[in-house]
Amino acid sequence: MIRHRVDWLIVPTVSELPATIRFIERDWLSSNQVLLFDDDEATVVATGYVKHAATTEAIVGAWLARTGCRLTRIVNTHLHSDHCGGNRRLADAFGARIGVPQASSADVDSWDEQALTYTATGQRCERFHADFAISPGDSLTMGELHWHALAAPGHDPKSLVFHCPEARLLISADALWAQGFGLIFPELEGESGYAEQQAILDLIETLEVDCVLPGHGPAFTDVGVALAIARDRLTGLRRDPTRLPRHALKVLVKYLMLDREQTGRDELARHLARASVPIAAATRLGLEPLEAVSAAIDDLVDNGHLRLDAGWLSNPQAASP
Repeated sequence: MIRHRVDWLIVPTVSELPATIRFIERDWLSSNQVLLFDDDEATVVATGYVKHAATTEAIVGAWLARTGCRLTRIVNTHLHSDHCGGNRRLADAFGARIGVPQASSADVDSWDEQALTYTATGQRCERFHADFAISPGDSLTMGELHWHALAAPGHDPKSLVFHCPEARLLISADALWAQGFGLIFPELEGESGYAEQQAILDLIETLEVDCVLPGHGPAFTDVGVALAIARDRLTGLRRDPTRLPRHALKVLVKYLMLDREQTGRDELARHLARASVPIAAATRLGLEPLEAVSAAIDDLVDNGHLRLDAGWLSNPQAASP
């Protein structure tokens, strides 16, 4: 791993990547970015959360200045708030066109915040428009390489991943991380998601991949190990029907705390208890939404993941950009 310092920003890249690609590892509030250069033009895959949009602009701008390229495309694997929250800011700043999965294009056009999961999770995203759509089976040239768009339902039924056979690379979004994968949201709401997640893991195993660029966490080359970890986690979720909803509630609480940093405990609980995904998780647990969210908050406090002081919640440590 090579770390490039740009002013106060640390921009990580993977040394084994082609010279036309930069992998930028972020935290758990903002997804990672992948920057790909074609002559004097650049593409960025994913733009992070809206709270960190200025940081994303600074990171991308620093690389554009270094390479003399202009940002012409923003490509989204899926439209969860942590992956597309900087779309509007980067499009306005650099004049880039925005591409989204075809399955989500109508939701973007009408800006259906429930279908896009923002109100469903109690999160936020600045409105943007889509200039083009990407369907499974499409091919894109990014970083002077040819990438195939593949459907990757499971975490998000509308998600895509991008595979480059010639460089043996995979942009995996939240379908596969070094230590697992993203929440299987469809299962929380009574829809199929585990079978689809199993299918994308099986598909990845058949692909020519030496290095994975995930949506969160470090890039990795031990693809077989990551697949084994993911399959083991998936087996555990299937065996215990309470595991996913319990984990989802804690993830949603912690995510909002990374955004807010400090907030009233009761206000946060009421806010999340009105959102459809926590409501669905609570139903799976046989609890009232406010009861389920409150239990998740208490568990995070008891385990040191949140601090509670006179009714105010805060993070033990400030989130990094």
